Amino acid sequence: MRVRKLTIAAMALAAGLSLTACQNDDDGTDRSAAPPAASTASTSTGGSEPTGSDQPGGTGSEGKTPNGTGGTGGTDEDGKTAKCRTDELEITATDATIGGDDRGTVAVDLKNGGGRDCSLAGYAGVDLKTNSGTLSAERTGESAPSVVLADGDTVTFGITYPINDSGGSGVRITGLVVTPPDETKSVTLDWPGGATLPVTDGSGTPVQVGPLGSAGQGG
Repeated sequence: MRVRKLTIAAMALAAGLSLTACQNDDDGTDRSAAPPAASTASTSTGGSEPTGSDQPGGTGSEGKTPNGTGGTGGTDEDGKTAKCRTDELEITATDATIGGDDRGTVAVDLKNGGGRDCSLAGYAGVDLKTNSGTLSAERTGESAPSVVLADGDTVTFGITYPINDSGGSGVRITGLVVTPPDETKSVTLDWPGGATLPVTDGSGTPVQVGPLGSAGQGG
């Protein structure tokens, strides 16, 4: 009887061990089929895109130009107001001759249309196109100030020229060429003044241009 009881107990123990081994094998198969939790978290973090101030153009860099001025412009590397460029200026010319004057006058307006403050200094270049070639205006020699133009502001200078009262056909003016100070790009306009200049041997009154801020006879 004792031998039988031991045999039964041994069989029960063996059956229990066999069942435990089967359960462990099943658990191992299930775990290997699922990806590790740590790996999943790493993939999610690595695949995310930067947002807000970490993103180019986001909160941290919004509204900034490469030089860090905030897009306002209008200054050069030295912090001074940048020079006006020809393409930023609206250039027009009108007849400003006063009746009874012995010289004609043309007023030239330079209007800042560049959307930023800009500066001008000195004399503009002025050439008259004629049927005898190009005639360059002489400077009056007056002091030439520096002018800062806000967007939409205008500065004017004057061109004076001899009136043709000789009775002859004279030299016909076909156009006006204006080059802003410190610029090489010119603008060609219709000439609004007298149609001709008197023919001279070079001893007559020259065509003259005044400095910025001048308009009227004598610059």
